[in-house]
Amino acid sequence: MNLPETFIQSLQNIKGFNEQAFKAVHQSGAQITSVRLNPEKFKIQNSKFKTEGRVPWSSNGYYLEERPSFTLDPLFHAGAYYVQEASSMFLEEALKQTVDLTKPLKVLDLCAAPGGKSTLIQSVISKESLLVSNEVIKTRVNILAENITKWGAANVIVTSNDPKDFQRLQNYFDVIVVDAPCSGSGLFRRDAQAIDEWSENNVALCARRQQRILADVLPALKTGGILIYSTCSYSKQEDEEIADWLIDELKVESLKLKVGENWGIVETVSERSGSFGYRFYPDKVKGEGFFIAAFRKPGSAEAITEGISHPSATLRTKVKSKQPVTTKEIEAAGPYLVNADNYLFIKQNEETIAIPINLEDDFAVIQSALYIKKAGVRLGTIIRNELVPAHELAVSTIINPAVAKLEADHEAALQYLRKADIKIESGIKGWVLLSHQQLPLGWIKILPNRINNYYPKEWRILNK
Repeated sequence: MNLPETFIQSLQNIKGFNEQAFKAVHQSGAQITSVRLNPEKFKIQNSKFKTEGRVPWSSNGYYLEERPSFTLDPLFHAGAYYVQEASSMFLEEALKQTVDLTKPLKVLDLCAAPGGKSTLIQSVISKESLLVSNEVIKTRVNILAENITKWGAANVIVTSNDPKDFQRLQNYFDVIVVDAPCSGSGLFRRDAQAIDEWSENNVALCARRQQRILADVLPALKTGGILIYSTCSYSKQEDEEIADWLIDELKVESLKLKVGENWGIVETVSERSGSFGYRFYPDKVKGEGFFIAAFRKPGSAEAITEGISHPSATLRTKVKSKQPVTTKEIEAAGPYLVNADNYLFIKQNEETIAIPINLEDDFAVIQSALYIKKAGVRLGTIIRNELVPAHELAVSTIINPAVAKLEADHEAALQYLRKADIKIESGIKGWVLLSHQQLPLGWIKILPNRINNYYPKEWRILNK
């Protein structure tokens, strides 16, 4: 792996850079595999993973001894875990150290696809909180919605909007996470082709784009709110210089974070403003290149009046639904849920969706201001007062555990995920959750002479 000389020269004066060690780790061919478990679905004690220990800055992150075929693991498709680069899991520490995660929060993950940071955020915020997971690129929002669906939570809204669209929600979010599009040098070990795309001009282009994104979205952050900025770039122009720009132009305050003595993370201080940042070098940490910094928007959030801090004063305060959900329809869907009284039922395109009832006003506000790709949990279509259940319900964490299940072994589970015919002996009839290791994979319908496979066609695995 030949790293560009201009790239190496650009790192010479950055704290923590060791040219010899840096080149050696890139030339070694070493690959690190790490996963983060879904705490609502999976426990490491029940897994077949061969682990090499915990990711030290993550409560649910683990290193694996080898990279298995995740595609051929039914638990991966069930949302039991997310394959995530270890360095980026430090977002959990940044959140824990800057906000009270026990309180109801409104959090925006602005550049969210494919969903690693969003699923992490959802796992650490309270159940009363709201996560808005946004991806502006239309071709990437589908994979984001898929990964959010598999994670299973109801308190997430997936949107697809430009950062400037969030200016309609002034002073709305308690936390905004911007994992900004960057030149990608931190991922050279994982993607050697990224080396050919790196250039000083591309770094400068990315830095200008990062400034535009941050300037566009900051009005949506509450006074006193937290901004977390990160990249997978080593470039000072995309990291420390962006931090200086944030402080100079957008008047935010830098926040110092604590890091473990043995974690290998390098704390940097920017030249102009003294802003704190945290760099991850692959020769110092068990992970890839990463940079993260935390900021506070000046002022006291408590001092803001409700009419100013909450945009519902000027935007729609009632959920827009073309068709009301009738009492009989609610009665049909209710038994499929844990504590159905905790959810608001709305109908969109003939399908019924469940949203936590405490988020009704927030959903109405976001519905008025943004394009929504997915919200809450899609329950299915109610026909003649009976629910034809949706896949989202099957893999959600709000489904009633009393719903009929049928356990599949590994081969039967893979056949199901290929959307092939399956044969399992059972005395159960009708709609049944097919599960593997007690985790639901999706719906089947058992008829007298066959089993219908309702796994989503667009998600089926093609590996034989």
